[in-house]
Amino acid sequence: MMNIALIKRKASDLFSEASFLSNIDKESEYKAALELMEELIEDYDENRSLITLLSNSIEKWEEVAEEFQEFNIQIRDLDNASAILVTLMDQYHLKADDLKNEIGSKSLVSMVISGKRNLTVDHIKSLAKRFSVSPAIFLN
Repeated sequence: MMNIALIKRKASDLFSEASFLSNIDKESEYKAALELMEELIEDYDENRSLITLLSNSIEKWEEVAEEFQEFNIQIRDLDNASAILVTLMDQYHLKADDLKNEIGSKSLVSMVISGKRNLTVDHIKSLAKRFSVSPAIFLN
């Protein structure tokens, strides 16, 4: 039988220690959430539920925080493949020139990012391999 009182007490203790698990209200909480996420993903299977909760909180913050507004606007204006590529480049701190092995020249990478050119199947395969992601994420 489920002990509801015990569950409520444990949840209250957890959220009083780390309220950012469900809602981030300021930059310091965002940083704490990212720090915790880095630790949790070390053992993904064990921490899957907490990772899901925390990732939702982080995602909500990144949608509304002023520091992400310009980036979010740029991403909304791109097609899916370009948005994914820009996001990966941002996460890995890459420039267009860093993707010459996967896409080609710096100008070609820039055209893909701006939506003037599409990724080819070979580009997608190379990018998926480099970033260890499914090629499907680049498809609309």
